[in-house]
Amino acid sequence: MDLTYTEEEEEFRARLREWLGQVLPTLPPKPDPNDWPGRRAYDMGWQRRLYDAGYAGLHWPVDAGGQGATPTQHLIFLEETEKAGAPYVGANFVGLLHAGPTIAAEGTPGQRARWLPPILRGDEVWCQGFSEPDAGSDLAALRTKAARDGDEYVITGSKIWTSHAEVADWCELLVRTDPDAPKHRGISWLAMPMDAPGVTIRPLRTLAGSTEFAEMFLDEVRVPVANRVGAENDGWRVTMVTLSFERGTAFVGEVVACRRTLTALADAARKNGRWDDPVLRRKLGLLSAEFAALWRLTQWNVSESEATGGVPGTGGSVFKLRYSHARQELYDTAAEVLGAGSLDVDHEWVLDRLSSLSYTIAAGTSQIQQNIIAERILGLPKGR
Repeated sequence: MDLTYTEEEEEFRARLREWLGQVLPTLPPKPDPNDWPGRRAYDMGWQRRLYDAGYAGLHWPVDAGGQGATPTQHLIFLEETEKAGAPYVGANFVGLLHAGPTIAAEGTPGQRARWLPPILRGDEVWCQGFSEPDAGSDLAALRTKAARDGDEYVITGSKIWTSHAEVADWCELLVRTDPDAPKHRGISWLAMPMDAPGVTIRPLRTLAGSTEFAEMFLDEVRVPVANRVGAENDGWRVTMVTLSFERGTAFVGEVVACRRTLTALADAARKNGRWDDPVLRRKLGLLSAEFAALWRLTQWNVSESEATGGVPGTGGSVFKLRYSHARQELYDTAAEVLGAGSLDVDHEWVLDRLSSLSYTIAAGTSQIQQNIIAERILGLPKGR
């Protein structure tokens, strides 16, 4: 990837900065973290502003409703919005970063026309129904079944860690459509309306006290066969497309946020006297190098995604593995900077530290990423 900026790209950056400078002061106050309807309205309001200004789906293909921007323009957008403190994707991260790109890559023209514009406009929110109580890291062991009944599937089972089910309109749902097939086969990817009869949601409270995850119970829920993305029983391959987005490009904005946090940590250490500790300064320096390298890897992954038709490659697993651990190290260091303040559970860095504990599990455990790297990049034999 050419890391220099063209005159056109710098003009794009200047226009974006000017727009952010005009619109951000007009945003309403952020809602209470536990007010999910309020958070949905706030996040979708921001998405609509992006859409009206021509920044929604910036890097999505034009035929999927996006702007067809270059990888560099996409990265400039992420850098500038994060530096300006603009809202992130929020409650609809599944739609914008996972389900939407998957439908853009795998959906029929009719499916693209139905689901992608509402995602980009901020009209509809998606959640993810992948993991089950006995199918987390071993996702292919899922048992939620979908029996074909004419033009519908009748779905029975349960899901867990269903992200933002409490405010979602649609769910990207994995179901078993052939119970007799090997576990990596016989799976299908469906778009399920969350208001369908038979869907029950029960919120889960995290270590940090938030409720962005839920259990979901499905009791003979009927979903049209037309809502299947990809062929019947080909859902595992489609799922790998979804997971490649989740691991490869969905975290790019967070890298910029972590670099900003790192600068704030150094400033805080200078103010409270912790800067005199050479061990702490060494940790901050190493983390600075770590996140600079992760940003370069992000640029590589985004470029690779563009070169391969918009689907990230196995480099996403390299990024996910190292980013997960680096984020934990960042907020462990934040606790050192805060000292006794690290016991204040209302402090942003303390909440982020609690949240960071999940990163080596969410979107595929570190062990899963290590297996992918060993087998698909290094060519090592599968473990027994």
